Amino acid sequence: MAVNLLLGLQWGDEGKGKIVDVLTKDYDIIARFQGGPNAGHTLEFDGIKHVLHTIPSGIFHDKAINVVGNGVVIDPVIFNNELINLDKYNIDYKSKLLISRKAHLILPTHQILDKASELAKGKEKIGSTLKGIGPTYMDKTGRNGIRIGDLELDDWKDRYRSLADKHEAMIAFYNVKVEYNLAELESKFFEAIENLKKLTFIDSEEYLHNAQKEGKTILAEGAQGSLLDIDFGTYPFVTSSNTTAAGACTGLGIAPNKIKDVFGIFKAYTTRVGSGPFPTELFDKDGETMATVGHEFGATTGRPRRCGWLDLVALKYAVQVNGVTQLMMMKGDVLSGFETLKVCTSYKYKGEPITHLPYNIEPENVTPVYTELKGWSEDLTEMTEASQLPKELNDYIAFIEKEIETPITIVSVGPDRKQTIHR
Repeated sequence: MAVNLLLGLQWGDEGKGKIVDVLTKDYDIIARFQGGPNAGHTLEFDGIKHVLHTIPSGIFHDKAINVVGNGVVIDPVIFNNELINLDKYNIDYKSKLLISRKAHLILPTHQILDKASELAKGKEKIGSTLKGIGPTYMDKTGRNGIRIGDLELDDWKDRYRSLADKHEAMIAFYNVKVEYNLAELESKFFEAIENLKKLTFIDSEEYLHNAQKEGKTILAEGAQGSLLDIDFGTYPFVTSSNTTAAGACTGLGIAPNKIKDVFGIFKAYTTRVGSGPFPTELFDKDGETMATVGHEFGATTGRPRRCGWLDLVALKYAVQVNGVTQLMMMKGDVLSGFETLKVCTSYKYKGEPITHLPYNIEPENVTPVYTELKGWSEDLTEMTEASQLPKELNDYIAFIEKEIETPITIVSVGPDRKQTIHR
């Protein structure tokens, strides 16, 4: 059975968690393939808002198995807090939450290293979530990391101590003031590890291979967004993993020819958290309105998101890189009330018109070129059928589909799982 893949097409925060939750009823397995607790996947149903950082977004469904893949990095303390939150809702996660032995662990010293590194950068900081993600992936590629499977070995604490000592030497090297109590952090860390060890660890690539042979349906869940990909994003203002479709193969051990549909999630406008270039960013009342109506604050960091018009140059790039087969547009309801909408359809790059995403999109090189479309005033949040959508919104959707050459099959008109229109 082929694997379907769902990922974000912008700078994260597109609404992936909601759509995974909506689609889970059609799948046997939801498998998270990269990133760590820098993700904040928000789900809302029955009047309750849930935020997941590491656990796959299918966990609230009774039948689906949820797999944390080898490409994910896990902070045991944050993971344990997520489990505690699930206990409130009587979620039987011990039977339906599996963790790859090859997933790497985030140590307390990884987080301290992250903070020291950002402080040392000063004005050049990249806007890290300070969750220790980057240092953990650095240890992974440097072949120093500690993995979930190491917890089953007798000498795992010796391995931990050796790496933590190395980290402390690196923290001192940065020569910046970072206050921390490692003994206190380690106490919480080791307690969380003991709870983590109560879950089922698997050789995930073998598990998923057998699931495919048995005809099980699998949805691979991405985190962050394509424009934050370590290779194809707006480097160096990116995350430390491959957020694009290729990351699902390396992050789960799934062969490229086993991927069928690629669902690309995007907002009806554009947002970004942290530093980095953002050609369509708004600094006026329109941007303020998007932020206010859209409740644009990071689910993980709480930081306000920067807002701007939809950038089709960047969106088209993400669709091409990922091989997207279906688009899903989020937060169409936030744009209700704008008389005129602007959509970036090309750039002026160093004075010359271009329609592709160039190597550098810093403001001194890139100026967005806009097409204006008529807005709509109707409240979309109570709409349940595509036939109810206002003409101007349908025109907006048709314009995007024509430019991107990919169908929009879902339109979200609110945060609740019920506020989802299938086209």
